[in-house]
Amino acid sequence: MRALGRSQHCRINVSADYVDAGGEQLWIDVLRATLEHGLAPRVWTDYLRITIGGTLSNTDIGGQAFRHGPQIANVRELDVVIGTGEMVTCSPEKSSDLFFAALGRLGQFGVITRARITLEQAQKRVRWVRLAYSDVSAFTRDQELGQVQLNRTLTEGPKSTPFFSEGDVNRLARLASEYGSATIYLMEAAMYYNDTSASYVDKKLEKVLEQLSFVPGFVFTKDVTYVQFLDRVHEEEEVLRSAGLWDVPHPWLNLFIPRSRILDFDTGVVKGLLGGTNPVGVILMYPMNMAKWDDRMMAVAPLAGDDMFYTVGLLRSAVVASDVELLERENEAVLTFCDKEGIECKQYLPHHMSGDGWQQHFGAKWRRISELKAKFGPHAIMSLGQRIFQSTGSIAAT
Repeated sequence: MRALGRSQHCRINVSADYVDAGGEQLWIDVLRATLEHGLAPRVWTDYLRITIGGTLSNTDIGGQAFRHGPQIANVRELDVVIGTGEMVTCSPEKSSDLFFAALGRLGQFGVITRARITLEQAQKRVRWVRLAYSDVSAFTRDQELGQVQLNRTLTEGPKSTPFFSEGDVNRLARLASEYGSATIYLMEAAMYYNDTSASYVDKKLEKVLEQLSFVPGFVFTKDVTYVQFLDRVHEEEEVLRSAGLWDVPHPWLNLFIPRSRILDFDTGVVKGLLGGTNPVGVILMYPMNMAKWDDRMMAVAPLAGDDMFYTVGLLRSAVVASDVELLERENEAVLTFCDKEGIECKQYLPHHMSGDGWQQHFGAKWRRISELKAKFGPHAIMSLGQRIFQSTGSIAAT
């Protein structure tokens, strides 16, 4: 994908309230280009050194998605090369069926070569906050963005991180031990500000903290630049690379869980199936606002009727070869548990081994997806490795 762009600058064009970026461009380069104009996209992927076309083909989400929806909900226009070889410009008003099909649907309907992305005024600095919780009910009640920290990461991982000092890590490990838990819960929040609002940040943060139910004394803050905050995973990457823990297998499992079942998932999976395990990694657990997801898109969210659902990411690393099979078995056990308990989870960044599995994943949208595939990729040559459709001549809608 990166080979599509010969010149980085000519493939990123910034206007008053949007940016046109080539599908091969990295988000970090879009950030740098838009900041030259005092602007930035509203929603970011957590890792910025991946391509525009790649994330928009995968419904990418980040901490801002609760307010603004996923990245695919913040796109105005696309250029897409469809399965017949034709280049099509599409938007919600023009060739809208292709526009909503291409966003978040794994490259099945075409290759995104340009995206027009909504911008907003960029801020200069961020007050970055993490709060520790011992009770999952208080955690889910309070949070807008949170993560579950596995105890082995605290006790056996790096002695410090780009956010936590060695003393912080030790305090968190003692907190987990005090509550007799393999996990603690960390809510992460960010308060953006600029020169004109800098004097109000401390007072505003104090008022917010008064309303929350974290463990007293376990407030951790950092003041960083806007770019440092958005590119924070890259700093984590450098730490993990230096420890030899970046280029290891990561058998991750990402799920969407109905809000009404998130406590059942925590009891049965986090404290149950995974409670006695000892992996290295984190479990992300944060809410999404259903009203910010456009149902015309082919991306799939739970249908439980809740106004929110939770994104849960089991982001665990296999630091030794034998961990890979173990973590994969645990992932399968999680999916089996959800099925047995009637928790209507949907995989985010899904992987299914058969057409039947994909039909079950897409549910009521499957017929529409088949119709769009027959229209925009009749020879099934796009993204064959996903095994959603078989390349056996022309595809007819089913």
